[in-house]
Amino acid sequence: MQVQLINRKIREHSIERIKSKREAKKDKKPLDFYAASWANEDRLYDCVGYTIFIVLPTSGCQWAKDSGGCTMCSYIADSPLVDIGCDDLIRIFDDQWDKQLSKTDFGGHESVAVKLFVSGSFLNENEVPLKVQEHIFNKFNKYDNIKEVIVESKPEYINSNSLKHLASLIPDKILELGIGLETSNEQTRLNKINKGITNKSFEDCVKTINDITEYDVRAKAYLLVKPILLSERDAIAESIESARYAKKVGVKRIAYCPATVHAGTLMDNLWKKGSYNPPWIWSCVEIIKEVRRNVDIPMIMDTAGFGTRRGPFNCKKCNSKLKNLIIESNLKQEITPELEEFSCECKDKWLADLEFSDILNTTTNPKN
Repeated sequence: MQVQLINRKIREHSIERIKSKREAKKDKKPLDFYAASWANEDRLYDCVGYTIFIVLPTSGCQWAKDSGGCTMCSYIADSPLVDIGCDDLIRIFDDQWDKQLSKTDFGGHESVAVKLFVSGSFLNENEVPLKVQEHIFNKFNKYDNIKEVIVESKPEYINSNSLKHLASLIPDKILELGIGLETSNEQTRLNKINKGITNKSFEDCVKTINDITEYDVRAKAYLLVKPILLSERDAIAESIESARYAKKVGVKRIAYCPATVHAGTLMDNLWKKGSYNPPWIWSCVEIIKEVRRNVDIPMIMDTAGFGTRRGPFNCKKCNSKLKNLIIESNLKQEITPELEEFSCECKDKWLADLEFSDILNTTTNPKN
């Protein structure tokens, strides 16, 4: 009964949020406002390389529009929520691509990855028409130093034929499909995140990807650190167990996304009421150590939002230092000695949070 009530509240809040966003966007901003691109050093499968990130505006995540979306997700706020023609999408992509090539010594990097985000599912042709998908992939195929192309999609849009078609356009590159598994715990995923993905749908999707032998197509799992309504201790345990599960199912890489509170989400609503806090950075460090020691799979811990008011936070003395050490761990794919030995006086507060979470019966942190 409690789970059903939570799920109903999630849907009601999310659907109302979408309606209000649509109303606010009647005087819509230019489509280019929602596009972005940047580049930096990054970890590829086989080496430290260079990654170009591109965000394209699309009509909006189908799951969010139909069912309210996920409790932590800002995809609605990041989308113009209008139909966008192929020509506009292609023009915006070309503009962002040319912008990055003009800003960087692209040819000076031997190993480059491209990560393409569309605030939804790249393989959903209602969001990204096939003509646009083909244009983008044909562009990538022109560059020999691009080794990996990473896109995101919900499982229902991933099928063997579409994957083989796209992979055939970049035959000598890795095509990676990022899937928002978030957690291996179905109750958390369905009733606290409102994801709309079952374990079976995820497992079937990964099998579809791994059954392709003609091209190098791989699955990546995105894992959320600390959804709403989870204590700090339970969030750590679920994150570690989720890595074991993802490895067993057959994904080739995992990317942890520690929660950051985005405006207009149910997470934001709870945070403003004092009923939610993002994870401690110490919790992210604990997950890194456990997974690197015991789960043999490439893993990245995203550090976006670290040390900010709405993101993972320890204390002002160690936030930036730990962020830099985690980035170094991402690049080297190891627990560096500095990360292993790092300590700060705020660690005792984190340990108290873990120890007394059951007694306190709260999903917020004692530090607050």
